[in-house]
Amino acid sequence: MKTSFSLFVPLVLSVLLSACSPADSPTEPKQSSPQAQVAPVTAPVAATPAEAGSVVLAFAVLGDAEPKPEPQFPNLAAAVADVNQLTEPLKLSFVVGVGDIAHKGTQIQYENATPVLQQLKLPFYPIMGNEEHGSTVERFMQFANLWNQGKVTIDSPSYVLEYDEVALVFASPDHGRDFNDQGISWILGELKRLNNKAVLLIVHGAQAGVYPENAEKGIHHPGFADVITQPNLVAVISGDLHMDMDRVAHSKQLGQVHYLHIPALERTKIPDETKHTPMFRVFSLNDKGIMQVDTYQTGVATPLPQHSYSFSIKRAS
Repeated sequence: MKTSFSLFVPLVLSVLLSACSPADSPTEPKQSSPQAQVAPVTAPVAATPAEAGSVVLAFAVLGDAEPKPEPQFPNLAAAVADVNQLTEPLKLSFVVGVGDIAHKGTQIQYENATPVLQQLKLPFYPIMGNEEHGSTVERFMQFANLWNQGKVTIDSPSYVLEYDEVALVFASPDHGRDFNDQGISWILGELKRLNNKAVLLIVHGAQAGVYPENAEKGIHHPGFADVITQPNLVAVISGDLHMDMDRVAHSKQLGQVHYLHIPALERTKIPDETKHTPMFRVFSLNDKGIMQVDTYQTGVATPLPQHSYSFSIKRAS
């Protein structure tokens, strides 16, 4: 399977944009209203069983960790061990991180998470979250590469993985959990450059309003309304909210876009903190264009049927 790896340096390094090739250059941001435009939140769409077919791409996604008060990562370690066990039978190719590994971006949190993540057999592709923005982009980049131990090199906090069937756009926030004009412009530029491919967008938090459990939290930049209307965007994968999968609507379709929440590994916050079950999710794309999303509880070898979700990466014409 042909794969390409393209990288982007955000606004703090915007001088590099002038050196981009025309195919990689972001487009100018479109004018939009001051208020973020969000599709009305609807009831979760029931998952349909994935059609039988051969797996062409599979990957695991790990959610927020950022433990407190102690910088310990037992549930992250359990998820890493499970992913390693599932790698061969599920034909996993890599692991995604949706941000917020290191609480407040502290050195001790980064250092303590490192030997855990270094146990992964597969390449680890993380993005920043608001917690990593508690420190510097440079610190995140240093540890993102330490976590990989040479399996892959992460050259920028935002980047793209391209496959024959689909592309993954990894978009780290520019500040907190939100984007500035430059970040929105880059996302739009990549979606338009990839106009012949289905795109999965990896962000730390989805746009505000998608998850009514905390409707105010998320991306507020008005330009994100243009992002979600791009015809090749099929799914937004995010974490941030620390939601209990058993008590929220975690997977849904709004308009033509599917939204998949990735639960936090170390702490649950929504709807409350009384119950925490560490979970992670696995995405498997088959040769019929069906993406199956399964949810695993750490220490349990089989996926939880109540959290199964599937969708087609082929958009209706």
